[in-house]
Parts: sequence; structure tokens; C-alpha cells
Amino acid sequence: MPTGTARPAPSPRLLAQAPHRLMFFIGASNLLLAMLWWTAWVIAQRWQAWPIPQPTPYAGWLHAFVMQYQMLPSFMFGFLLTVFPRWMGLPDLERWRYLPVGLGMFGGQLATLLGAFGWEAGMVVGALMTLAGWLAVIAHLMPLLWRERGTTWHARSCMLALLLGLAGLLLWFAFLLNENALYAFASIKLGTFGVLLPVYLTVAHRMFPFFATNVVAGYQPWRPLWLLAAFWPLLLAHVALELLHAYAWLWVVDLPLLGLALAMAWKLWPRGRMPGLLAVLFIGLSWLPLTFALYAGQSAAYAMTGIHWLGRAPAHALFIGFFGSVLVAMVTRVTQGHSGQPLVMPAAAWWAFAGVQVVAVVRVAAELADDPMGWMACAAIGWLLAFAPWVARLGRIYLSPRTDGKPG
Repeated sequence: MPTGTARPAPSPRLLAQAPHRLMFFIGASNLLLAMLWWTAWVIAQRWQAWPIPQPTPYAGWLHAFVMQYQMLPSFMFGFLLTVFPRWMGLPDLERWRYLPVGLGMFGGQLATLLGAFGWEAGMVVGALMTLAGWLAVIAHLMPLLWRERGTTWHARSCMLALLLGLAGLLLWFAFLLNENALYAFASIKLGTFGVLLPVYLTVAHRMFPFFATNVVAGYQPWRPLWLLAAFWPLLLAHVALELLHAYAWLWVVDLPLLGLALAMAWKLWPRGRMPGLLAVLFIGLSWLPLTFALYAGQSAAYAMTGIHWLGRAPAHALFIGFFGSVLVAMVTRVTQGHSGQPLVMPAAAWWAFAGVQVVAVVRVAAELADDPMGWMACAAIGWLLAFAPWVARLGRIYLSPRTDGKPG
């Protein structure tokens, strides 16, 4: 842009220029909305600070559903709608293909949260809108797999996760219709180990070595396809054991998963100096072996005592530590690169990333504390404080033209 030329004013119209603009903006909005409701509910439960309804379904299950099928997938879809055609050497998707996805994911979560505050039809409307957005993603990405000349296994891995996510959404919808708790339980477990974790692992397997190769001298990329092939059956076996309530046997799959996670973190970690924008990716990845160490330890202890000593600690090491850290790192990396800005970690991103580490520790510790609900409330408040400046910065970028004047 020529010197002295006034920059165009921010405009919502710019959200339609690229899938990551629209979906990351929606994801950032969903992130704050989801956690504002959860924080208000936890505080109300702990201190009776204000009246807030106990939603149907139960708030804990609803929290898990919103985070797994609405909030995090909003970001995930923005990334996949951008990289799928590029991985395969195909043209970028037209905007009419991704606009319905955004409508479904934002409208679906908004309706669900309104349902949590008492709108009776909100839960069903929210599930249907989310289902529509999910179907739109699959409908527009699946044909790319048929059109490509080669075989992009990373795309196929992500597509399998999306199809399992569709099954999880249908299970949740069935739960809303007949109130069978087993459907909700299956939906939540499938969302964790059949959808989010496979997508995160697939993206890390492909993109982390790519990013490191570009900035670390002498870096040797390591991304064998057997690693993904080994993760998949173990993750599905974990889901199956949870659905069968065979908790004492989870260590049988969680120990190999721990071994794979350790190998992945060790082999991918750059040995040379790396910039902060790259370092946060690998720091986030280091939460993965810790997560499976907690899962395996909990299962082994349950086999001996019949008690879940760690409660939801392993799940929150995964969700906040791994998913949260990598979310900040990846979204910041993509946003900086696709907005024409320097590939550095801005202050708001550092604040969010550091805050996520603290929140993850607090939430894990809450399971062992004398006042777990109080610690949960502190973690929820910490999440909002950590993410608010980062979300504000992202929103401003997505509503503004690229700084280098290029399209997108």
C-alpha cells in the first residue's frame, strides 16, 4: 500500500474473503461466549453469586459438547477449509462453500447457549445448526479427495475424524431426543479421541516439521506415516474401552500412546535455536506425553484400587494444556502469515499462551484440591483473562485488510 494512503476501515465484509478469516473470527467469538457461560455457571454453583439455571442436559456434559463440537471445530474448520485444497494442489474454495459452515457453527453454539439459559428449543436448534455446518464441511472437502491425482494421507486422516465427528453429533442429537445418557457419553468420548485428538495429531505431524524446516538451520523433518497409522487404532481402542467402562484396562492402550507421544515430541523438537512463534508449537506438543502419562497412571491406579484418583485431570491436561496451547500457537501462526504481518509472537499471543499454561496447571490441580469447584472457577476466570486480549487482536485483524495489500 503506498505511503500516505489511508487504510480502509474495518468491515465485516472482509470476513468472507478467506475461510480462515470467517471461521477464526467465529471461533474466537465462540471461545469467549462458551467460557463466559461456563464461568458464570461455575461461580454460581460454588458461591451462589447469582441465580443461573441448571441446564438440561447437565452443565458438565453441555460444556464438553460445546467445546468439542462447536468452539474448537470452528477454528479447525477454518484451517482445514484453507489447507485441504493446497495440500492436494487444487484451487482454493469459493466463498459460497464456507459461508454456510460459519453460519452453522456460530448459530449452532449461540442457540445452544441460549438453550442453557432457558430457551427450550435452543438445544435441538443448536444441534441441528451445528450438524448442518459439519455436513457442509464434509460435502465440500470430500470431493477434493476424489479429484486429487495422488493420495494425501493427512487429508484422509482428517476426513476420517470429521466423519466420526458427524457420528458424534448424531449421538448427541439422539441423546437430546430420548435422554439416554449413554448417547451423550459416547458423543463426548468420540469427540475427544475420535475427532479432536486425531485432527490435532495429523496437523502437528504434517505442519510442525514444515514450519521448523523453514526457520531452524539443519533441521531434519521427521513425519513417518506409520506414526499416524499407529495412533489411530490406539485412539479408537481407548474410545471402545471407555464406552465399555473397562477403565482398569485403559493403560493397555494409554501406555503405547504415551510411547508414541514421547517419540513424536522428541523427534520433532528442533535442536537449534528457534523463534518464539515456533517454540510455542513444540511447548504445546509437550503436553501430549504428560496427558497420556496421567491417563495411564489413572488407569493403573484404578485397576489396583477401584478409584479414579485423578478425576478429570488427564482430560484437562489434554484439553487446556495440549489443545489450548496448540490452538494459540497455530491460530497465531496462520493469522500472522495470512494477514501480511511479521511472523512473530505478538504480546497478546504471548499473554494468551502463558495464561493457558497457568490455567492448565490450575485446572489439573483442581481435581486434587479440597475445594475443587473454587479452583475450577479460578481456572475459568483465568481462561477469560488469558484469551480476551488475544481474541480482541484477532478480531481486529480479521475485520481489516491485509497489511501488505494482497488479497485474502
